Amino acid sequence: MVHLRSRRRLALAVPVVLSLTASLGFLPTAASAATEAATAARAADGPALAYVVNTRTDHRTIESVERAISRNGGTIVASYARIGVIVAHSAQADFGARMRAVRGVQSAGATRTAPLSAAGTTDEGAVQVLSKAEAAKVSRGAAAGEEPLEADQWDLRSIGADKAATINPGSRSVTVGVIDTGVDDTHPDIAPNFSASQSANCVSGKADTTYGAWRPADADHYHGTHVAGEIAAARNGIGVAGVAPGVKVASITVAQPDSTSLFYPESVVCAFVFAADHGVEITNNSYYVDPWLYNCMDDPDQRAIVDAVNRAQLYAQRKGTLNVASAGNSNDDLDSDAIVDDSSPDDSTATPGRSTRTSASTSRPSCPAWSP
Repeated sequence: MVHLRSRRRLALAVPVVLSLTASLGFLPTAASAATEAATAARAADGPALAYVVNTRTDHRTIESVERAISRNGGTIVASYARIGVIVAHSAQADFGARMRAVRGVQSAGATRTAPLSAAGTTDEGAVQVLSKAEAAKVSRGAAAGEEPLEADQWDLRSIGADKAATINPGSRSVTVGVIDTGVDDTHPDIAPNFSASQSANCVSGKADTTYGAWRPADADHYHGTHVAGEIAAARNGIGVAGVAPGVKVASITVAQPDSTSLFYPESVVCAFVFAADHGVEITNNSYYVDPWLYNCMDDPDQRAIVDAVNRAQLYAQRKGTLNVASAGNSNDDLDSDAIVDDSSPDDSTATPGRSTRTSASTSRPSCPAWSP
């Protein structure tokens, strides 16, 4: 997949008048029944979607917003109080708009355009398995002291990593967290350097540390294992060698466990916070945050996505985590006045000719118009 672009713009909180609930205190039963009926009536207004609700970080505000989420037909999946990001689900069509009108909410929006059982495509392609005959052929070309398949690793030689590893193969005190499709920690080249205590599954937006939850859903979710091997495959006489074969590697799974392999915002928020709170020194981010290749800052949903992800990655930075990400695979000129994005949203029906415009002073995309 292509890679994460992180951008930030301050969002305005939308003030609202105080609730009149207090004036109905003498009729608690009637008021409660009316609220429940109204919530139930709204619950089926739209498809079930995931949302991020971004608030101030004081406890009083967060508790108040959490109550508002329930009152407006949402359920809380995870609350990251330290960064003021709450992940919620709702089937209420105007849930995002309602939450943006809650006191203390600075931005709020849907993190996807398709229902929670989203369908889409992935650009990773099919897994390619090296046959025994091909492996044997490569192994015969390995020099003394090399891993069996290292002769095919032109990348190590190109950056001098093979020579660097003889001087310093990397420190065991450093863990690289692979935020990706999952890592197969049973692979013999990865097992010696794998850190289970710093691994989790963040797909839902809430970290699941059940043993093995970090593993790929199936063989088509191979990308994370490939990345982990590139980083830290052990020099153990098996397979290949990593760039830093002495460091530890952890898996923080964020990809949907279906054919889409989408990386939704709530999963990425969870991953950055988990990495920071579990002492991961470096995160590797080889993706962009779905469903938008470029998020438009004049769209309230997309602005909330940028806000939530940026809060999470800045939190990780403040705790000493180095977040490493590529600028992408698409050869886009990020300094241009406009970029046409034909792929978004990638979890439902993409809009052809979607044009994002950037400000010369901020380089923050907005989408004032759709190209024909």
